[in-house]
Amino acid sequence: MLAFLSIGSRRVEYFALTSKPNTAWMLQQARNLLMHLDDRDRHVRFLIHDRDAKFPRAFDALLASENIKLIRTPVRAPNANAHMERWVGSVRRECLDRLLIVGRRQLACVLRVYIQHYNRGRPHRALDLKPPDPRALAPIATDSAPRALQVNRRDLLGGLIHEYELAAA
Repeated sequence: MLAFLSIGSRRVEYFALTSKPNTAWMLQQARNLLMHLDDRDRHVRFLIHDRDAKFPRAFDALLASENIKLIRTPVRAPNANAHMERWVGSVRRECLDRLLIVGRRQLACVLRVYIQHYNRGRPHRALDLKPPDPRALAPIATDSAPRALQVNRRDLLGGLIHEYELAAA
């Protein structure tokens, strides 16, 4: 799995799956990422990645040609890319360790659902318990008389993840 995470917003910008990440595949993913970000009018200043052989020099050159500064983490220093390490841990603990994945298509579907939840519904401590892409929620009125709130629950991944929202009054 290849994933790109925006450090400032904690948003997963792009992900892709393959069992054999060769140079051609990595270059295509870099192009896809750039197109995806361009479609959303997002600008990337730098990209942090480890020294894995799956990141070929051509990958770095393609991103550098778009004025993206590349930062390679030191050898055996996972804390140098702590945001991505945290995301990998979250997706494993909250999702993949709790499901039996039997194929690539199922894995892709599960990851799409989880990433949508991660970006739009999961609270993040660094963001004041807000998701990276908050949905337009109706503000709760702060009148003096408390009233009963109606809450709707949506189950994701067969009930593994629950999302809650206020019901329309």
